[in-house]
Amino acid sequence: MRRHRTLAELSVSDDGAGIPESERERIFGAVARVDAARSRDRGGTGLGLAIARHIAHGHSGTLEAEEPAAGGARLILRPPIHDLGP
Repeated sequence: MRRHRTLAELSVSDDGAGIPESERERIFGAVARVDAARSRDRGGTGLGLAIARHIAHGHSGTLEAEEPAAGGARLILRPPIHDLGP
């Protein structure tokens, strides 16, 4: 986690197949699946990223997907930092 101006920044990366650029917004939709091999029979409903982005937006933050330089996928959560005072 790091601070970026008035936002905190938390990123999670993997070294898997990555998320094609054309799919990076679609994965945040309800029941979205990029990998055809993933199915509800093997667990999961495809709602996790949709819910996570909804929560981020509800707190005036963002949740985005990108491709790190080394490949794979990276999800970046940027919630605002609120100064709570002393």
